Amino acid sequence: MSKGITAWVLGWLLVLAFGITAVHAADLTYTQPLQNVTQSLTGQGITSDTYFVKEDYWDVQQAKLIFHYQVSQLADQRTSDITVVLNGVKFASFRPKNAAGLQTETIQIPLRLLAGSNHLQFMGQVLTTAAGTAQRVQTPANWLTVYPESNVNFVYALKPPEPAIRSFYAHFSGMDTISNGLSGIAVPQGPRNAELTAATYALAGYSRVMTNEQDQVPIAPLGTADLTKRVYQIVIARADRLPASLRGSISQTELAKGAVIRTVYRGGTYYLVLTARTDALLIKAARFAANQELMTQTRAAEKTITAATPTYSSSLQDNNGHYQLTAAGTQLTGAGRQSAAYFVRLPMDQTNAAGSQVRLTFRYAQNLDFARSLVTVYINDTPIGSQHLRRTAANQATLALNIPAKLAVGDAITVRVAFDLALAGSGSQDNDQTPWAYVAPQSELFVRTKPVTDQLFSNYPSLFLKNNRFNQIAIVRPRTMTPSDFATLTNIVNLLGNFAKSNTGEVVYYTGQPAAAVLANHNVIAFGTTRANSYIHALQPHLYFQFNKTETGFVSNEKLSIEAAYGRTLGAAQLLRSPVNKNHVVLVVTGGTPQAAYLGSTQINFQKNISQHAGDLIAVDSDNQLCNYRFKKTASPTAPKSPVKRLLKRSSLVIFLTVAAVIFIVLAVLVVLLLRKYGRQSGKGREE
Repeated sequence: MSKGITAWVLGWLLVLAFGITAVHAADLTYTQPLQNVTQSLTGQGITSDTYFVKEDYWDVQQAKLIFHYQVSQLADQRTSDITVVLNGVKFASFRPKNAAGLQTETIQIPLRLLAGSNHLQFMGQVLTTAAGTAQRVQTPANWLTVYPESNVNFVYALKPPEPAIRSFYAHFSGMDTISNGLSGIAVPQGPRNAELTAATYALAGYSRVMTNEQDQVPIAPLGTADLTKRVYQIVIARADRLPASLRGSISQTELAKGAVIRTVYRGGTYYLVLTARTDALLIKAARFAANQELMTQTRAAEKTITAATPTYSSSLQDNNGHYQLTAAGTQLTGAGRQSAAYFVRLPMDQTNAAGSQVRLTFRYAQNLDFARSLVTVYINDTPIGSQHLRRTAANQATLALNIPAKLAVGDAITVRVAFDLALAGSGSQDNDQTPWAYVAPQSELFVRTKPVTDQLFSNYPSLFLKNNRFNQIAIVRPRTMTPSDFATLTNIVNLLGNFAKSNTGEVVYYTGQPAAAVLANHNVIAFGTTRANSYIHALQPHLYFQFNKTETGFVSNEKLSIEAAYGRTLGAAQLLRSPVNKNHVVLVVTGGTPQAAYLGSTQINFQKNISQHAGDLIAVDSDNQLCNYRFKKTASPTAPKSPVKRLLKRSSLVIFLTVAAVIFIVLAVLVVLLLRKYGRQSGKGREE
């Protein structure tokens, strides 16, 4: 009996041990950098806003904030403090060490406070010490720097996807899924152009909502090595080209009605099948899959798409230049400098023009020292104007500030509104919460834009976009695509998708020389080698880096001397002015081999890479050495205006010159008349 009890106890211990081991083995970790981290804060009362996301399919077991920061070396450890606020709830406070250099604070986040999208704030005061006494007078020495390495670390278990399409979408596009290389888009071996078009729309749709800055979702043929370990796959194929293992799961009755989108889970792999009997319906289904709103709303496991199904993205950007800064209003409290930052995205193909304004509607406390209190507005950290706060306007104040037309803002604008809320009397009230300011929802950024036409990589990929959608893009691909060609295509589409905020617009694939009408009306992207892509072969005289006689590598040119063997390892992305229509561009990604051509695409795949290049040619060798050149003498295709046209454009100058000319003519006539009159009189005098 004793032996039986011992065995029973040992058995349960083993079960418990294996159970605990299984739980821990299932635990996953994901470290997410904080978004929109403010780099540096000055003032006794500091507030920093940042954000992070928790995926809905995570069963979170632990969440930790890893806070990397630095404070003034003069900070007083006894009186300085920082409080952490999550979604409006304060849950932790600490005092920074009175030390120089980087400091790290690890803080457990209460799981009950976590939401899908999380607003994290750092609030507190940094007081400095002088002569052994904490100084409550605000000086530049009161500062805190938050480093972008700050992050939130999750420990979690996965909730498996449900059959619903929206559940697959959440898992497929999840931060951890993409970061771990578990998502992919599959097309048939030897894909048709319509299948690649559909895959492009689908990949662009996921790229535009991805927060992963250094990860991609690849396009690759079914069953290839690049998809082997990717457990979440979107399969895009005509119905007659689906693999047998998936064809039986698709309802032929539904296929007769239109395109079908269906989840199929088997063998540890989760598939979302997009298929149709016609190319047009297959592309229509891909536009549906590229629409985040539609995919997150679809609870069924199967969706039929007909020609009448609306699939276009909502036009959130169609606001005639008016961008609301805050939907719910922003409350700022505390003495000293308090600020709020707002982020506005502009269409990629537009930039700031004369007439743009920041229009604020705000309120503030009446117990301020109005001689020292003011509001300042910054655009991308450049101040554009300030105004003193007045007691008479405390309950309803407005401020309109012009944005300088020459201020370069790119496709993203940060508007920062900073209030200096000074209290009357001594600094003893500096930690009081009674001084406040409120930015009302009526506040807006009005942007008058003008098209950007410079045909340089500093303007890529906006040259291929119009109003945030694909702008008549023709992609000329190799007739037979290698794994390197698919990798090149993935790089090209990934960045295009990042900036295409809508699933509309046109992308068409070609495998040979496109017709003259296509070239005249489309922006063209061509990739691969000259031997596999006849269009690139035909462009040889127009290339900035040209090929040798055997077309196996680049030869020397006016920018770079190229040794023969080195030229065979070099890949290039060249942004040409279209030989057919100067207002369009041709992007050529090529090299002597498909692997070399792929190297040419490695600098046009992510925003962080393309932002380093301002010319019209990027060359990359096998050691990842980069060359960046400009060949075009004139970046814009617009012909320079003649001196007469430039003069006529300046209406005020024309009016001035016209008035001056009239005055000159009148004076000349008067002089002539006077000369004639007095000439006659002098003649008569001589006769007498």
